[in-house]
Amino acid sequence: MKSFTPREIVSELDKYIIGQAAAKKAVAIALRNRWRRQQVAGDLRDEIAPKNIIMIGPTGVGKTEISRRLARLAQAPFLKVEASKFTEVGYVGRDVESIVRDITELSVKMVKDEEMKVVQIKARAAAEERVLDCLLPSVTAPTYAAGTNPEDGIGGMSEERLGKERELQKSTRDKLRKLLREGKLDDRTIEVDQAEQAPPVMDIFVGSGLGSEDMGSNMKDMFSGLFPKKKGRRKVKIPEAFEMLTQEEAGKLVDMDRVKKEAVERVEQSGIVFIDEIDKITGRQTGGSSADVSREGVQRDLLPIVEGSTVNTKYGMVKTDHILFIASGAFHVAKPSDLIPEFQGRFPIRVELEALTEDDFYRILSEPKNALTKQYKALLETEGLTMDFREDAVKEIASIAAIANENMENIGARRLHTVMERVFEEISFEAPDMQDKEVIVDSDYVKERLGDIIKDEDLSRYIL
Repeated sequence: MKSFTPREIVSELDKYIIGQAAAKKAVAIALRNRWRRQQVAGDLRDEIAPKNIIMIGPTGVGKTEISRRLARLAQAPFLKVEASKFTEVGYVGRDVESIVRDITELSVKMVKDEEMKVVQIKARAAAEERVLDCLLPSVTAPTYAAGTNPEDGIGGMSEERLGKERELQKSTRDKLRKLLREGKLDDRTIEVDQAEQAPPVMDIFVGSGLGSEDMGSNMKDMFSGLFPKKKGRRKVKIPEAFEMLTQEEAGKLVDMDRVKKEAVERVEQSGIVFIDEIDKITGRQTGGSSADVSREGVQRDLLPIVEGSTVNTKYGMVKTDHILFIASGAFHVAKPSDLIPEFQGRFPIRVELEALTEDDFYRILSEPKNALTKQYKALLETEGLTMDFREDAVKEIASIAAIANENMENIGARRLHTVMERVFEEISFEAPDMQDKEVIVDSDYVKERLGDIIKDEDLSRYIL
């Protein structure tokens, strides 16, 4: 785990997310506390539990993005789930333990990808040899019939001839290797062996309930092992064959037992779970009708996972004691206090995210490393177009997005995607055929494409 200071964490988040200083500060402290816990010696380290966070704020203000960027910064396994997708045990739907199974699966993939990068050089070398074998099969020692004399060359090549053939093949192989590395054989097609899993002849059905998904997954793995893997031959171009064989060889070099152990440890010590729409599982959401019969049950089912329990996965037992849980919700109808007291107690830190203003939209369009204006410029540059974004155009787009959010449903920064797509719809369509490869985007250009829509509120409801 990288040891970023809280100030450094906030600085990194500022590169992608505008505003929301309180939320950034809270997650920065939570991440730093993880590093601090790792430095504590003795049994006390296991007693220090993470301080889970509830983010309160309207949609599109950066709740998910803050959590996702935090996990990427920490190089930690990250899973986003929606609370409304889960049901109480006994009802049809996903059980909460699937959260732990899913994040463990993601962690295994993450660690495996890292290990495959480590062995990439060896894998590429092995793949190169296999490609050369396809281009030039090796000369093997001949077999002779009973009673024949190898010295006479009867029934096959003599040992002397065989040696010369091997020397000639080595020389030819070295020439082919040189051509292969220079890319001069890229147009050639070769046949490669590829393992194909024979499909099972039946589907596996399991009932709903605790652990049913994990049981179904384990049964599928068990049955898949009963069917032999058959080799299939494919004709492919050399570059594609080289990549296929590299991945296959890298897979052979990776120690999967070590990967699974590392993945489980990474989930336990640094996993981050983002639970969205937490306000949807409060009783207040439906006014106490029979529809929310399992909402409180979902909260109670989540309690042991958030508090700390052990979940059985196909990679072994996973403890959730030190997984950081970040919950979020708009809380338009309900309040955090409508959650059951035990659940509230598992999320001691609460931060409120502010609704985005016109000035925030302007900064979102111009400041972040992945700003939408930069994305559109990069996309259209692939067609040979040069985009000149004027400052007044950015301000106009920000203003229109703010007006649209005010007059209709406030969807936060997501409104910018809708507005930008409308502004550049015509250019995106015409770009390959345009003669003038320089496009100036100013406020007049934006008004020309969006002015009528903003004036006609009924039309804007459907288009923006």
